[in-house]
Amino acid sequence: MSAIASMFSQSFFHGTKADMTPGDLIAVGHRSNFTEAAPLSWVYFAGTLDAAIWGAELAAGSGKERIYVVEPTGPVEDDPNLTDKKFPGNPSLSYRSRDPLRVIAEVTNWQGHPPERLQEMKDGLARLKAEGADIID
Repeated sequence: MSAIASMFSQSFFHGTKADMTPGDLIAVGHRSNFTEAAPLSWVYFAGTLDAAIWGAELAAGSGKERIYVVEPTGPVEDDPNLTDKKFPGNPSLSYRSRDPLRVIAEVTNWQGHPPERLQEMKDGLARLKAEGADIID
């Protein structure tokens, strides 16, 4: 691949509080950032930095919010939690895979959402949980 072609390649991102290094694999079997449900059988990622920022900001735990550039190692499909229910056509470029994601690099220069916007999102997720609608497919 030429330098010009790689410059325009799609990048994928994963937001989390896990401390990882290039070459590590993000695999199925971990809890979601957004619910207390059983460990997931999918790994989720996005083609937009904004979606990954939400993942990092909403991740459970007390670790540092992190965003990684990732590479899928197997088949990928649209994330039905967003594309089928909230944003038809996948404008958020949200995806999932049953195969691991390989960490390529960490994005270190990003800006989170304003505190009031983050609180709105957390309040919305709390409402979904209270209604029993916080299910992740």
